[in-house]
Amino acid sequence: MKIQLKLEYAVFLLSGIYAFAQTGYSWWWFAGLFLAPDISMLGYTVNAKVGAFCYNLFHHFGMAIIVYFAGTALSLPYLQMTGTILFAHSVFDRILGYGLKYPDSFQNTHLERIGKKAE
Repeated sequence: MKIQLKLEYAVFLLSGIYAFAQTGYSWWWFAGLFLAPDISMLGYTVNAKVGAFCYNLFHHFGMAIIVYFAGTALSLPYLQMTGTILFAHSVFDRILGYGLKYPDSFQNTHLERIGKKAE
């Protein structure tokens, strides 16, 4: 993956961390829930299509932003917190090269092919 794209994602990650800081919640929430979106990978126990749908639902920037703004509009700080964590986690995954998944295989992402057979 190109360095320019990783730098852009790093700026997004800092933005997500800043947004979390504005929620006023303890950083323990951020640390404790940072990897929670990866629970969506349990969809792969059904099949690759369900797994990709579940993974993409919880790792899409748009979903994170919708959750955050829903929390803002409804004055629900825990939704704002959830949105910032979803966003930061999704960006962190992108930095590591884990993009949104195609329904044929976990290794086939919108950024690049991942895993041992990634060539």
